[in-house]
Amino acid sequence: MQTSATQYGRRVRNIALIVASAFALAPLTHRTVAAHVSPDEAAASENTGRPLLRKIAARQAETAKARDNYTYRQSVSVGEIDSRGVLTGEYREARDVTFTPKQERFEEIVEKPRSTLKSLTLTDEDFADIRNVQPFMLMPDQLFSYEHKFQGEETMDGEACYVVFVRPREILSGQRFFEGTLWVRKSDFTLVRSEGQAVPQIQTTTKENLFPHFTTLFRPVDGKWWFPAETLGDDTLYFRGGPQRIRIRIRYSEYKRFGAESTVKFGEQK
Repeated sequence: MQTSATQYGRRVRNIALIVASAFALAPLTHRTVAAHVSPDEAAASENTGRPLLRKIAARQAETAKARDNYTYRQSVSVGEIDSRGVLTGEYREARDVTFTPKQERFEEIVEKPRSTLKSLTLTDEDFADIRNVQPFMLMPDQLFSYEHKFQGEETMDGEACYVVFVRPREILSGQRFFEGTLWVRKSDFTLVRSEGQAVPQIQTTTKENLFPHFTTLFRPVDGKWWFPAETLGDDTLYFRGGPQRIRIRIRYSEYKRFGAESTVKFGEQK
């Protein structure tokens, strides 16, 4: 996002939006696990190395391929909150998202973008994060870019999960990455929840891009696949010109499968 230089006399700054989470990133320490070693825990210990990340990525690749055969609606709301907790401005839009047979993303605007933001303006980085970082899904071709730390096991959203912290091995200029915690269902390595932020933070003498924490919830679709359902955040970003609290909500709804097979038969022409 970018502050307005003409309103409130504030210093121009870039904020790369998206959101906050009521949850902080988990530390790089193991979570509490039972003292005895069960068969499940023995299996978990075998997965704590790169094999675990490969299994997660393989499952996410299957999920992403399935999701390419669905349309869905992406509704975005970003609000400015003042020191009294009052909403002072908001950006809203809604788009229907589809994927071509070549897995190219196509968006159709169904609710035109409208903004009453007074201090902030969304930037290209904001929209890139909405597309790729908030609904983060680790793909096999991204494995070389990420390192991870196994943090134990935990029940999340009613599912027995492995807890894994991931972060980029190296920050590359012009690229956006996810850094945070993944909750992965033990039974099939399906992603259930993620919490973290987009990185890198961008701070120079002329601009500030600060990326807040967010939580993305995944929910089952058609009884088999878990797709992103909602991204939530409520965070205060601390800029040189002063703090700014923002609240974000991204909803991924109305999943509809559009892939279908058809057979065309040619008969004799009279």
